Amino acid sequence: MRRVLLSVLAGAGMALLLFWLLALLVSPPEPDIEVQEMRLTMTELAPAPEPEAVEPVSEPPAVMPPAATPPPLPEPAPVPNTALALPEPELPAEEPAPVELDSSLPELAEVSPEPPPEPRQEPRAEPAPTPAPTPAPTSAPAPAPTSTPSSAAASPAEAVAKPVSREPVDVGQIAPTSRVPPEYPSRAQRRGLEGYVELAFVIRPDGSVDPGSIKVLSARPTSVFDEAARRSVSRWRFEPAQGLRRARQRLEFKLR
Repeated sequence: MRRVLLSVLAGAGMALLLFWLLALLVSPPEPDIEVQEMRLTMTELAPAPEPEAVEPVSEPPAVMPPAATPPPLPEPAPVPNTALALPEPELPAEEPAPVELDSSLPELAEVSPEPPPEPRQEPRAEPAPTPAPTPAPTSAPAPAPTSTPSSAAASPAEAVAKPVSREPVDVGQIAPTSRVPPEYPSRAQRRGLEGYVELAFVIRPDGSVDPGSIKVLSARPTSVFDEAARRSVSRWRFEPAQGLRRARQRLEFKLR
């Protein structure tokens, strides 16, 4: 064991020695550095004179040169008017086509004149039957009077009733046999309005109301209940009578 240790140590020492020798061979030699000496000398300098104050000189304002006007644009060269003369084409002369005249006249249809409208016959009121006169009792038969032409002509004239007048007779407020209540306008009902309408109208001989004759005499408020009152009165019925009658009615509109 000692031999091995000694051989190992000897080998290591030889390796270190060889490494040191190799390093010496490889490293470059150090150059000789010359030491230079520097000498410093102190000299006193005279004080510098103080600078004199110099007044600032105002520079004159710079004058801007006037802007150069642009040169005028050259006028465009006139376009030469080169008109091309085209030859006029020669058109062949057209011959006018012969126009055929229709000498035959159309047949005229005979228009029959329209018959004149028949005059509307207005309904006439039938005259009321005249009661037959009751003969007065006599004690003795009277002698038969001699008939004359004047008395014979007067008897048929008395039998004919007088024509009924077409002017309506004013009857004022008359009770209808069939009364249709008016409908309350929805606008007035929403606003809570109440009022009245006074109408004038004409009653026909059969008891119906002429719708075209209904007129508003007075109403409050105006133009609120007028139309409802007109529609209601136009459906009323009255007792039939001879001739026309003018009546008046006042319709009240009240909320319940």
